[in-house]
Amino acid sequence: MIAVLAGLVVASAPLVPAATPAARAQSNCPNATLPPPPVDESEEPAPGQRAPAPLPVPTDTPGGGRLGECGLVLPQGAPRPPQPLTAKNWLIQDLDSGQVLAARHPHGRQRPASLIKTLLALVVIDELDAERVVRPTKEDADQECSCVGIEAGSPYTVHDLLLGLMMESGNDAAHALATALGGVPEALRKMNRLARRLGATDTRAATPSGLDGPGMVTSAYDQALLYRYALTKPRYVEAVSTRRIQFPGARGEPSYPVTNDDRLHTEYPGFLGGKTGFTSDARHTYVGGAERDGRRISVVLLRGEQRPIKLSEQAMNMLDYGFRLAAADTRGVGRVTTAPPPSPRSTRTQAAGDEGNETGRADNGRETAARAAGDEGQSTNVGWIIGIVILVAVATGVGIALTRDEQL
Repeated sequence: MIAVLAGLVVASAPLVPAATPAARAQSNCPNATLPPPPVDESEEPAPGQRAPAPLPVPTDTPGGGRLGECGLVLPQGAPRPPQPLTAKNWLIQDLDSGQVLAARHPHGRQRPASLIKTLLALVVIDELDAERVVRPTKEDADQECSCVGIEAGSPYTVHDLLLGLMMESGNDAAHALATALGGVPEALRKMNRLARRLGATDTRAATPSGLDGPGMVTSAYDQALLYRYALTKPRYVEAVSTRRIQFPGARGEPSYPVTNDDRLHTEYPGFLGGKTGFTSDARHTYVGGAERDGRRISVVLLRGEQRPIKLSEQAMNMLDYGFRLAAADTRGVGRVTTAPPPSPRSTRTQAAGDEGNETGRADNGRETAARAAGDEGQSTNVGWIIGIVILVAVATGVGIALTRDEQL
């Protein structure tokens, strides 16, 4: 009988949760947990502080199992992406369905550079009135540029600063908006809390502007998620789709022109808006989308280079590629899925996570991935319950049999 019980235990072994093949592959991927080492001292922690631990990798891959793969993730029979393509990690999605049409190591962790400004913009849109007047501090105005040119003490509306943030990629505007949100540490807490709430499990903001800092990280999947969500916000759409404005001059001086730094505005028909980025550690980054023949496609490029062709040209080639895949009704390889708003209980868990506990983030990633995969998580739970019931029943029977044997 003991042998029978052992056999049943072995037979029930598949009920034990195990990492999926994609999750195991992801754990062995380059940059599965951290970006490449920095090339300078920009990520050195402040004196007396330690660098944050790497974000946990969810057990189940957000967006679907194939998105945990390291290399090219293409639909069966799909052509390879256009060359030259320098981005180490990228993703193309259908903005309306969230379907991932093609990708390369989409959960590989890289630095976002100024793409993190989309996350800041989302917090600003949620919390700050567009007409609120902000008077930047000297620290706000003295940020390492790129800058939109604000001056300390001069009045600007949140609307002005948001346009400067997204059009000119103003680090000074980013710092001023972070100050208006309660200061940089508070702004970062709000940004990271929102990333977790939306299911961006690879993303941690270390600066509001995208300048490199300890623990700064994102992925192509997360940037696709944040961009798709941001396009539901009219104020964000206005900020990224505006080509040219007159930005207020300081202390009553004349306004001056600010032009959107994204070349696709003038070079790609149907362009919806996007965001560029660059730091020495992140290299060149990009997110943007376009509409053609009733379809909306977006592309994310991380850790790219400007040679042999500019990253903007690579982005346009990839959008063309995405539209070709969509027109062929290509079956996707995953789906960009935004998590629903948290319950009050999970909100409290997230608040605790803001103080340094990242467990809630990992749990959120697992829950999001389970939803993306359908009812797999529920099936696993049912399997566990059935397995336990069977084992208890068998164990009881074996116990009775052993007792009888002893009595004999």
